Amino acid sequence: MPVAVVTDSTAHLPEGFAERFGIRVVPLHVLVDGLAVPAAEFGPEELTAALRRKRIVTTSRPTPSEFAAEFRAALDAGADSVVSVHLSKRLSGTWEAAVLAAQEVGPERVRVVDSRTTAMGLGFAAGHAAMIARDGVSGAEVEEAAMAAALRSRTLFVVETLEHLRRGGRIGHAAAVLGTALMVKPVLHMADGEITPLEKVRTTGRAMARLVELAADAAAAELDVEVAVHHLAAPDRAAELATRLDERLPASRGCVVSELGAVIGAHTGPGVLGVVVQPQVPGS
Repeated sequence: MPVAVVTDSTAHLPEGFAERFGIRVVPLHVLVDGLAVPAAEFGPEELTAALRRKRIVTTSRPTPSEFAAEFRAALDAGADSVVSVHLSKRLSGTWEAAVLAAQEVGPERVRVVDSRTTAMGLGFAAGHAAMIARDGVSGAEVEEAAMAAALRSRTLFVVETLEHLRRGGRIGHAAAVLGTALMVKPVLHMADGEITPLEKVRTTGRAMARLVELAADAAAAELDVEVAVHHLAAPDRAAELATRLDERLPASRGCVVSELGAVIGAHTGPGVLGVVVQPQVPGS
């Protein structure tokens, strides 16, 4: 393809999707008690166990040199240009690292997109970019497709506790709004590139019901939507949520269910449930 698409590991693309569509994925880094651990050896089970043992799990962005190496590899493989799509710059320095790498490799050949979201909100944006890139369009058109998809996505999630988001500095003003009330399930969403509160409910059952209702509202006027469910250490609840979404969203193409990896999971904690609703971009 004349345009190569790059993203980062917070996109949580379905298994085999990156290989099928030629998307290059640059991993973020995970540290446990200050020591770097190989991402391949630190999956959801290891993360959950570490967090429950009160170990300190933190994350860091890829370096500009790692991005530069990936951009050059794509160009050396035959691409004329690169579109690099990443999680919100308000949540991570990943976008900034990609921009620095683009300046080094050549800004006329590398475009960097701030998706203003993460997880499958980012994944859908990268996927739409890769699918249109297969048609042989220009880098500007691939960039536009990524941005259009990202702008139309809706990301909603519920956490067991705000502790992990607060500790990682990802909660913004939500902590002040929701506080630390016991037995409260905060319903959060991505807005303007940040994690912000929507409301708080008292039970897990009510939280799941609200996720379904809010997802239905986001898809109400759409004829074609893609849906993803994320979780960490909550497979049964995730499966139930996906079933309820399939029943409630007749326009859905089906629901992708995936467990969060260490990078996002370190900031949300075990028990998180999330929904991403991606309306079809007009003309795609």
